Amino acid sequence: MSIEKIKNFFLVTPEVSTGESLILLTARVIFGFLFMSHGIAKWIMFKDITEAFYDPIGIGATLSFWLVLFAEILCSFGFILGALFRLSLIPMIFSMCVAVFIIHGGDPLNVVEPALMYLTIFALMFFSGPGEFSIDSIIRRMR
Repeated sequence: MSIEKIKNFFLVTPEVSTGESLILLTARVIFGFLFMSHGIAKWIMFKDITEAFYDPIGIGATLSFWLVLFAEILCSFGFILGALFRLSLIPMIFSMCVAVFIIHGGDPLNVVEPALMYLTIFALMFFSGPGEFSIDSIIRRMR
């Protein structure tokens, strides 16, 4: 796969109809703010959570915590705006994979369900793109 194809996949949004774009915008806003609320809650309880946070991939609890905050707050913001959309989704998908398969791997479905739902939505959105009502689409039209 050439560098140009990879660049186009991550930075160029396919054209979709207005109706599809409205559905994608609605999904981005709803799920983006819901996901961001988890990060904001963690940020508010920063001192309490930092030292007791999971270290699921062996990089240290503090760094793991900062990476989760990055995914849940900053990447959610990019997801909502449709800015660097697919690149924003990568940390979000990764954090939900860690939550589903490592942190909650042996837990009952009702415990894993929220992370699994986010993972599914983010994976579907990764392949669908952000739609026409996004920063990425505005940049594409300006080119």
